[in-house]
Amino acid sequence: MEWYNVGRIVNTHGVRGEARILSTTDFEDERFYVGNRLAAFKKDDKKPTWVTIASVRRHKNFILLTFEGMDNMNDIIPFKEGLLKITKDQMEDDVLEENEYYFHEIIGCQVISEDNDSIGEIVDILQTGANDVWVVKGKEKEYYIPYIEDIVKDIQVDNKTIIIHVMEGLL
Repeated sequence: MEWYNVGRIVNTHGVRGEARILSTTDFEDERFYVGNRLAAFKKDDKKPTWVTIASVRRHKNFILLTFEGMDNMNDIIPFKEGLLKITKDQMEDDVLEENEYYFHEIIGCQVISEDNDSIGEIVDILQTGANDVWVVKGKEKEYYIPYIEDIVKDIQVDNKTIIIHVMEGLL
């Protein structure tokens, strides 16, 4: 089965079983709502535990979730540093606009300059509000590439390649 990450369980919140989630999806409203089922993976586990969201609220940069049947902090602790995932079937109703991509389509892409110089591989996406920022792991350091039209010139998800314009001070 193909799994797609939608959130990282970074910690517990309080003693009543809330999980502090760092979202890794652009579709937060479609993923995090009361009654939705998600697959929760413990840190090093390959087999999911299916959970149903009982409550949702925002707190700072996090989403706080409770799950049905998990009423206290001790129920959540085993999932700390784990992942929340969905299946491909759960993505079928998503509608992407032009120049929008799923995180899994971007993460893992090779970034090259217009001059065909290899920059590195996208390893993470930071959501900043104004625009996403791609974390690119180069040979010696990480680069932060804003997903803006002036920089990103071509995205080829089929062959996992992204061509960027390297402006002064970008790298």
